[in-house]
Amino acid sequence: MLSDEVPPDAGPGITSTLVLSVFTAVLGSLQCGYNIGVINAPQKIIEQNYNATWLARHNASIELSTLTTLWSLSVAIFSIGGMISSFLVGVISEWKRAMIINNALAFLGGALMGLAKLGCSYEMMILGRFLIGAYSGLVSGLVPMYVGEISPTHLRGALGTLHQLALVIGILIAQVFGLDSLLGSPELWPLLLGLTVAPSALQLVLFPFCPESPRYLYIIRNKESKAKESLKRLTGRSDVSEALTEMKEEKRRMDMERKVSITQLFRCRIYRQPLLIAVVLQLSQQLSGINAIFYYSTSIFESAGLEQPVFATIGAGAINAAFTVVSLFLVERAGRRTLHLVGLAGMMVCAVVMTVALVYLDRVPAMSYISMVAIFGFVAFFEIGPGPIPWFIVAELFSQGPRPAAMAVAGGCNWTCNFIIGMAFQSMADACGPYVFLIFAALLLGFFLFTYFKVPETRGRTFDQIAAAFRRTPSLLDHEVKPSTELDCLGPDDNA
Repeated sequence: MLSDEVPPDAGPGITSTLVLSVFTAVLGSLQCGYNIGVINAPQKIIEQNYNATWLARHNASIELSTLTTLWSLSVAIFSIGGMISSFLVGVISEWKRAMIINNALAFLGGALMGLAKLGCSYEMMILGRFLIGAYSGLVSGLVPMYVGEISPTHLRGALGTLHQLALVIGILIAQVFGLDSLLGSPELWPLLLGLTVAPSALQLVLFPFCPESPRYLYIIRNKESKAKESLKRLTGRSDVSEALTEMKEEKRRMDMERKVSITQLFRCRIYRQPLLIAVVLQLSQQLSGINAIFYYSTSIFESAGLEQPVFATIGAGAINAAFTVVSLFLVERAGRRTLHLVGLAGMMVCAVVMTVALVYLDRVPAMSYISMVAIFGFVAFFEIGPGPIPWFIVAELFSQGPRPAAMAVAGGCNWTCNFIIGMAFQSMADACGPYVFLIFAALLLGFFLFTYFKVPETRGRTFDQIAAAFRRTPSLLDHEVKPSTELDCLGPDDNA
């Protein structure tokens, strides 16, 4: 039940303002997911357009190696844009305003992709993918931070999962719209790509009604009255003194540590343990092999012997969304660490089963169904843990001072791995055949062991409590470190 007034003796409520703010923010996540999935279904049609453009320019058909390179670049340059822009999250100071301005990249990128056929230019397509990737890189850092900072502590995990939920819904929408009978036709594929501007337009309409993060207003800008007003709107309470007291304590600690740059983040040993955890969790998401499924699912299902692989791809997208909802309800009950471990273990088993099924496919036709079930299971376990949790747990591991820099580093690692998988998977699959997923199984085992031994549980703990726990614990990389403060690391003359 949504309300704008919460009784004084009640726990933090879910108000209409909170719902509107989270919904508006994750529209960016929806758009990011749409652009991950949209390039898959119309691959052959777009390649034909590339060939036609090449033929018109050079009076000769394009060579297969050149076409493969152009297509791989069209897929992977999305990740290059995300990789570059994700590092800017550390220097952006206003979450909501940055998300509003970021939509300019979405409009420009969407326009270039939508007009690429009319302009007879695969360069427009590639540049558009780069710009929309840059938009998505900023979204991947800004949305989890904004949602995490406006959410009540007991709902932070569930609401943080909505970033991933919106992302996978975007992938599913793109897969459905990409059907030949809808927008995946030779005539309508430019509209399919240009449709990405729709969430941006809606976001621009809704954002003026959403408050800025109270933590940002009070801790960074020292605007206590505006922070109170934002808290009242988000919580529905007239008395927000308890939440303000928590932020005052966080600000007191931040006054000791100050805003932290990326360089300082690496240099200060107090941050090494949470930073290592943040980076490895991002690696566990991208190097799990899930993007190989997202980017090349149609060709994978074709190799499994399915006559209508596009519908199997849509089925995987539906499972993707459904199990993200499951994670949303479990994350505050089972905990982040437990769900991540379950997800990694399940994906590892499915990767092995998938390999066995593909190896024996020629001899045992029924193995095509086993491989399909394994792929569906792989996607389901991904969304239980490795999909949603790495995005928002990074924001939980750091206090306000180092949080933007940490999100930038984690996001940069995530997008870098995304790019590597996007460029390398097809070559890996050609070289290794069905055994390619054993590589991912080995990586998943390593990430499982790391999570089991090194990742703490953050459920139900405030940002300050989590940061304080790391201050009391020696770094994983420096066990002999003596107790120190952030000021010791940054030095009296360091600037943010």
